[in-house]
Amino acid sequence: MKLLRTLSLPRLLVLVAVVAAIAVGGTALAVAARGGGPTPPAKPLAQAIHDSLAAPEAAGITARIKFTNKLFPSGALEGRVGSALMSGADGRLWLTNDGRGRLELQSSAGDVQIVWNKQRVTLYDASSNTVYSRDLPALAHKADQAQEPKSTGPSLADIRDFLARIGKRADVSGARPTNIAGREAYSVSLSPKHDGGLLGSLQLAWDAAHGVPLRVAIYARGASSPVLALEATDISYGPVPSANVDISPPADAKKSSIGQAAPTQKEHGQKERRHDLRVDTLSSVQAQAGFKLVAPDALVGLPRKAVQLVGGHDSKTVLLVYGQGLGAIVVAESTGDSSANQGPLSSLPKVSLDGATGHELSTQLGTVLSWRRNGVAYVLAGSLPSAAAEAAARSLK
Repeated sequence: MKLLRTLSLPRLLVLVAVVAAIAVGGTALAVAARGGGPTPPAKPLAQAIHDSLAAPEAAGITARIKFTNKLFPSGALEGRVGSALMSGADGRLWLTNDGRGRLELQSSAGDVQIVWNKQRVTLYDASSNTVYSRDLPALAHKADQAQEPKSTGPSLADIRDFLARIGKRADVSGARPTNIAGREAYSVSLSPKHDGGLLGSLQLAWDAAHGVPLRVAIYARGASSPVLALEATDISYGPVPSANVDISPPADAKKSSIGQAAPTQKEHGQKERRHDLRVDTLSSVQAQAGFKLVAPDALVGLPRKAVQLVGGHDSKTVLLVYGQGLGAIVVAESTGDSSANQGPLSSLPKVSLDGATGHELSTQLGTVLSWRRNGVAYVLAGSLPSAAAEAAARSLK
């Protein structure tokens, strides 16, 4: 969409955050003012979004932030030492208007540095002295960018139409005047109308004068405090020195790639290739899978909605989806090397699954289980409590 490509990063962050919040649905939940400072005038949500996106663009952003992470209940990781990403921390943020940024989380276990530009994002975790990196999708050709007209943001009518269409499947609170980090701000709160799994609500607040997100928080169902939150506690606008965003991890850090982003355009002289084998019926999947599927019509009361075979000829995996929306359960079955005793889930707490030993990652927003039975490796994931996930896993035999 041309409109999204021409919005500046700070303004696009507001729009994307609102879209993401509304996408999960919502019933109105009030967000209390974060302080005793001045608040902006009351406005309808569409007007508040429009005026914030149309605000003058800042030359850069410098902020102190607080990151909250209560995703993992006590014992979920069996006492393993986590980094600032796992335990939450205070930190700082720098953001330029040319696509560069740096987020620093400070912790006694070691700082975490996330640095990005238009080509690459890098995460350095001092607690393990490991740097993770990923290339970002290539931008469109400069000649194409030059032909894109400047945009002042969506019109009020466009925003109203967008909210009206979203309102058919979600309840969204109005724009609530508040004050965050000493800035006049608006907040909006949402929670799933149905099929929301363990998600309770998502709350977003943004600077009324600059259109910059000041707080994003995710609440588990029935919780009064956020599971995950990122909030500015102090913020200023102005040019950001390159030295604040252009930093490198230590030379002796262990390196780990998080995969490579897919290119946005085909390379010259090459044809686009697809490795996925897409099929629509259980019988056709079974014929190509090469192993006996366990695919009941329903799983813990949820009907089977989709089945798909993915991967290459030497590494086939069957994906099954039960239910819909955020309350769906996804099951992956394969005969590859990944199993309950190998791979990234193998160090997680063990659970007994009627003769099979599984490994479980339990969080306040969902559960992931892995196990192996009769030569088939299973991974089950869903926004459901661990007891329900284990019951679903036990029925897959």
